[in-house]
Amino acid sequence: MDLKSLIRDVPDFPKPGIIFRDMSPLLQNAEALTFVSHNLLKHVDLTHVDYFAGIESRGFILAAHMAATHQKGFLPIRKAGKLPPPTRKVSYALEYGTAEIELPPGKGRVVIVDDVLATGGTLQAAIDLCLLAGYSVESVAVLVNLTFLNKMTYNDQKVASLVQY
Repeated sequence: MDLKSLIRDVPDFPKPGIIFRDMSPLLQNAEALTFVSHNLLKHVDLTHVDYFAGIESRGFILAAHMAATHQKGFLPIRKAGKLPPPTRKVSYALEYGTAEIELPPGKGRVVIVDDVLATGGTLQAAIDLCLLAGYSVESVAVLVNLTFLNKMTYNDQKVASLVQY
């Protein structure tokens, strides 16, 4: 399936020089969304997964769909201040400052899911956060990998993705 044709390029958003990869058309296509849920994780033994952890906000959509498709739980990795206590927090650097994400403590095996991997800061923070909160990270997966911006790996494997730029 040609997923790239369902991802709209929006130039100069959110600021000049950035090309935003809008996955809204893909999400509106039930066949494409189902394809993503079944094919993004072909390398993962789902018998070793308890939860799909989605990074706010577009990672929520993909992870929740995958959790429902594969009959697993869903964990939201939220921006700081959005979850009731207790939570664990991790700070990470952004191009223009810092941010924090949080997750309630728990146990279980997770696959972390997000929409786009750019420089890897958010994804690495999510990995660190899951470990800090008591979860084991089985794998990480993104719909789109901007490979020209990163060489990120997890457990000596490339980060799973279905679309690369």
